[in-house]
Amino acid sequence: MKLKDKVLKILEENRGKPISGAETAKQLGVSRNAVWKAVEELRSDGIDIQAERNSGYYIPVKENSLTVEGIKAILGECNYTIHVEDSVTSTNTLLKELAQQGCDEGYVLIARRQTAGKGRLGRSFYSPPDSGLYLSLLLRPKLNVQDALFITTSAAVAVAKAIETCCGHERRAQIKWVNDIYLDGKKVCGILTEAAIDFESGGLEYAVLGIGVNITPPPGDFPDELAGIATSVFKDGTSGNVRNKLAAEILRELSALPPDFTSEEILDEYRRRSNLIGKDVFALFKNRTLPCHVLGIDDKARLAVRFEDGSEQALSSGEVSIKPPRKA
Repeated sequence: MKLKDKVLKILEENRGKPISGAETAKQLGVSRNAVWKAVEELRSDGIDIQAERNSGYYIPVKENSLTVEGIKAILGECNYTIHVEDSVTSTNTLLKELAQQGCDEGYVLIARRQTAGKGRLGRSFYSPPDSGLYLSLLLRPKLNVQDALFITTSAAVAVAKAIETCCGHERRAQIKWVNDIYLDGKKVCGILTEAAIDFESGGLEYAVLGIGVNITPPPGDFPDELAGIATSVFKDGTSGNVRNKLAAEILRELSALPPDFTSEEILDEYRRRSNLIGKDVFALFKNRTLPCHVLGIDDKARLAVRFEDGSEQALSSGEVSIKPPRKA
């Protein structure tokens, strides 16, 4: 660990409380001048470190940088290897490359910005700087291909809980099958799970779980094509340590999931949070978009629907959109 990271760790563990340069130097076994240089490096990295005369350096409680040390200070002991980048093409794409090179399970790649964020069905995911959290986690679960859907559904429950924790449970997070989190009727988070199959075992070789959350509105607000359908955890530019906190809470909730991601309790929670059950929707089915009625979520996390001809089907993939109400 670099000296600046060690200094940042101490400052994050004492966020809001001044720590003298002399005390920091003593803890790390270096000179006060070395601590000063480390602080200047951190400031050049964009971290707001204040100095209080005769007291020392400190990070304000409401400072909102996103760092490994800031996440760990909230998360505590964990089995994750966390890496934060300023800007990447796509956290999922990069982590898939690492997975193919034999990277261990539990590696977490987080970016402050994505230039080629990925959504489902080949779509892009809007990933502006400083207003969102873009996180991918490498998994190597002992899971059959048929059960891979449970990764996404379980993660959706975990992220919904984490979002509610961060906004003080003032807003209820719902889930739009299969991978979107909604607040107040608008999308706040998308989840994309990409996996490789081990053909010898019939199971997964690895899975990359990608999570993108809108924390605050981007500068100038969302673009026109998203303005009516997207929202953020906080409705304005709320300051505070929210990016580190949300990353930590998501990882905390994910670590509590069962290793095989199958749990009746989690599936029941997924159903309770569904914003589709009982509604009329359009579903992409066999390359056709058809109107249907949502009956529920079955025991394999598939969307049970009834088409207009009376036939019923359990969908394991595809796209669903809610039908607008008929005009009077």
